[in-house]
Amino acid sequence: MFEKILIANRGEIALRILRAAKELGVATVAVHSTADADAMHVKLADESVCIGPPSATDSYLNIPALISACEITGADAVHPGYGFLSENARFAEVLEDHNIAFIGPKPEHIRIMGDKIEAKKTARRLGIPCVPGSDGGITDDDEAMRVANDIGYPVLVKAAAGGGGRGMKVARTQADLSNALSSARQEAKSAFGDDAVYLEKYLEKPRHIEIQVIGDGRGNAVHLGERDCSLQRRHQKVWEEGPSPALNLEQREKIGMTVAKAMQDLKYLGVGTVEFLYENDEFYFIEMNTRIQVEHPVTEMITGIDLVNEQIKVAAGGILPFTQADIKIDGHAIECRVNAEHPTNFRPSPGLITYFHPPGGLGVRVDSAVYQGYRIPPHYDSLVGKLIVHGRNRTECLMRLRRSLDEFVVDGIDTTLPLFRTLVRNQDVLNGDYDIHWLENFLKDSAVSE
Repeated sequence: MFEKILIANRGEIALRILRAAKELGVATVAVHSTADADAMHVKLADESVCIGPPSATDSYLNIPALISACEITGADAVHPGYGFLSENARFAEVLEDHNIAFIGPKPEHIRIMGDKIEAKKTARRLGIPCVPGSDGGITDDDEAMRVANDIGYPVLVKAAAGGGGRGMKVARTQADLSNALSSARQEAKSAFGDDAVYLEKYLEKPRHIEIQVIGDGRGNAVHLGERDCSLQRRHQKVWEEGPSPALNLEQREKIGMTVAKAMQDLKYLGVGTVEFLYENDEFYFIEMNTRIQVEHPVTEMITGIDLVNEQIKVAAGGILPFTQADIKIDGHAIECRVNAEHPTNFRPSPGLITYFHPPGGLGVRVDSAVYQGYRIPPHYDSLVGKLIVHGRNRTECLMRLRRSLDEFVVDGIDTTLPLFRTLVRNQDVLNGDYDIHWLENFLKDSAVSE
């Protein structure tokens, strides 16, 4: 086991990692920008190091500063959390060059899955079903038109190095395709420094289903069920739940075992999530995230497995302590991402939290690094915290979520709590009848009020 872990992140995920490390008896190092000097994980860590000014580029993305922090404190491992450098293969390699362990996958797996074109090729090779589309990057408009005519309109133009909805454009007809290509390339170049794009068949009303996996790098790998992340705004997940209300047991087991077998063949190390679009009883691979996910607590609540704890242990050379037969899904869980944003126009709302009262009770979990008197800085993402509830079934879970949302109080800033109080009373949501476009259509058609 590691002796000291440096947590190369901030906010609730930094606190989540710190807690897991402490429960394993491992010393912790918090790094922080000057804007995060009063952060909760900084207060609770065994040691802390300031690594730069508020800008993420000069702090949390500053690889030399992070290496220096490791050397100063004697940290023998780094946990990157999610975001920032969590899927940066070069960072993992630099750590390895300095004899510091990266708590995450092998660099080659990060690199493969970070390139959307290579990821699709690898998925096909491993037997994972994919969305019909181009075999690789599209080099010119004529090639794009040939591919689009072959798979049929509408098509989706996607950045090869993309994520989070950037560099993604829909072309419903041949007349739309040229503009979609140009726009996607320009956006991809600006966001990722790479203008390579590829084409996929555009699915009209799919759900977003993701399979949680963990492996020990030796060929032992399991899946831990699925999460339904279809309630999204601008391709960003808002509400996640598991199991999916859209799948039956046979579908769940089939796609789960397909993914688990692929991870075994890949000799995947650590946690990861294989993401699919699901429509008309078919799964289509879209990407793999080679890191812990924001919504990982959903899986923890329905399996009883501490994913961060297991992630640390396999990174330290441990063998996976369970087989697929040991994984049991118990009940239902839902996570709501509570952001510091206005609930109707989603304008960011950083500032001082004057009162903070999280809900509690059986089956209720709040992952948050904020506290009363904490000032949310304007420099980073707007996540205040995650409310996760568990019930014996989906109906009980929804009722517990409704009660918990009504208890949750955050004063001094705007939050998206009113949105969730509306969603948990909406009949489509209660029925589980939604797709990836549902939330944006709902927001266009109705006003959310406190």
